[in-house]
Amino acid sequence: MIVMAQAIDQFRLDSEWSNFKKNYGRVYRSSYEEQFRKQIFSDNLELIDQHNQLYNEGKSSYTLGINQFGDKSISEFRRLNGLIVSKSVRTAPQIYTDNEVESLPAEVDWTKKGVVAPIKNQKNCGSCWAFSAVSSMESAHALATGHLVELSEQELVDCSSSEGDSGCEGGWMDNGFQYVIDQHGIDTEKSYPYVAMDESCRSYEKNKTIGATIRSYVDVKQYDEHALQSACAKVGPISVAIDASSSHFMFYKSGVYNHDDCSQMLLDHGVVVVGYGTSASGKQYWKVRNSWGVTWGMDGYILMSRNKDNQCGIASKASFPVV
Repeated sequence: MIVMAQAIDQFRLDSEWSNFKKNYGRVYRSSYEEQFRKQIFSDNLELIDQHNQLYNEGKSSYTLGINQFGDKSISEFRRLNGLIVSKSVRTAPQIYTDNEVESLPAEVDWTKKGVVAPIKNQKNCGSCWAFSAVSSMESAHALATGHLVELSEQELVDCSSSEGDSGCEGGWMDNGFQYVIDQHGIDTEKSYPYVAMDESCRSYEKNKTIGATIRSYVDVKQYDEHALQSACAKVGPISVAIDASSSHFMFYKSGVYNHDDCSQMLLDHGVVVVGYGTSASGKQYWKVRNSWGVTWGMDGYILMSRNKDNQCGIASKASFPVV
């Protein structure tokens, strides 16, 4: 463990803590709980300072910053990552294998094309898988019809257990796609809004409003970043699974995330690749849409290292729906 030469001074800590509580509406049940949380906050602030010093010295390509997880321990944070990857995980009926990239655009950003919905927030529910699946379905539907319709993550949380999902306890994007195929569509967000907890399935109610349908889904060739790049450029936003278990991912703020200890196989979070490119300093990146609200990262997005040996497993389990 690295110890800072100079600890965070009390005045700054008190000021940062006060701002954090105000910005995120924190009210604690007791003075003991507040002191406990303040100590975690102090430890997190120290970690952030240590890393940002490396960034300032030109030794890192990304910055960290306090966000809504400021008073959470790393173990608490990891419980929010609700991706279930098992040996029995379903396989798509088709595999996307096109990995020719020479003719592809140097940069793609689907957020600039009006086919990606505003950033959402899964809150204290391990429903990242539902947000990932819904986001890629929203974009696929928008690309096919010209209309961007926000769809219901809550329906997948409540209703897709028969396909193998477990609501706020976790799930898998392909299972979500299969549910929408089985049910001949998915509700709009407006007709089945998100509540960030497991509830009884309401997809059979008479006021059901189908927002989109899909007819199939496709898995991208495993571990192949060129195939992922091709799919992103030629198809649209792609659901992916990543290792998001690091405290650096927890507090990511800006820049191209490059974390050598990130696993290719221990995947715990579902997100969406919405583009790719190369930074001004020459670092290749994936533009990734997260589901932790706009206070995390770059207004809810992260730039993750591209062509760095499948860092964080971004090409290990990628898939997309077919409208």
